[in-house]
Amino acid sequence: MKKILVINPKGGCGKTTIATNLASYYALWNVPVALIDYDPQKSSLEWLENRTSDLGPIAGVDGSRGRVGIDKSMRRVVLDAPARCTNQQLQKLFKLSDVALIPVLPSPIDIRAAGLFIQELASEKILLNAKIGLVGNRVRENTLIYNNLQKFLKNLDIPLISSLRDTQNYIRAAEGGFGVFELPPYQAEKDIEQWRPLINWIEG
Repeated sequence: MKKILVINPKGGCGKTTIATNLASYYALWNVPVALIDYDPQKSSLEWLENRTSDLGPIAGVDGSRGRVGIDKSMRRVVLDAPARCTNQQLQKLFKLSDVALIPVLPSPIDIRAAGLFIQELASEKILLNAKIGLVGNRVRENTLIYNNLQKFLKNLDIPLISSLRDTQNYIRAAEGGFGVFELPPYQAEKDIEQWRPLINWIEG
């Protein structure tokens, strides 16, 4: 069982988008997968409610009420962290996880917030022995702010695994309870290509 944490205290950075699409990838390939939603807003669980029975199954778990149990048959578990975590919660979530993804939006506010969060993790020694990767989210290439994001991320000790483009495909997928992997290939080919290094890094 491999547990994948998606975390960033900055709201609106795309944690749920990454968590739900990641879960849908494993479901598409018939890998038993659970999606644990730790956020009281339960956005991941709402997405799951819109998922139809003809799509690969994903076990939804409400993690907002404390300790959760995970069926031992699950081979992959995706943890969608809440926007705000106490130090104790951070320690617990990272201890539970094998891999952690930190999504970052290409905006000055989000870049600064991500830098502070990573400093906090380092100061609390949470980064020790943890496999952590950064994911640029909703990016538009060949823009000044995207170039600034790349420069910022290159200065960190945490690798930038991939950058996901700003596209309506994620909105369409979210409304239907599916992921970009489950869209017609001609429609989501570019998005799937951007996910490939991220999947390889998680599974590597």
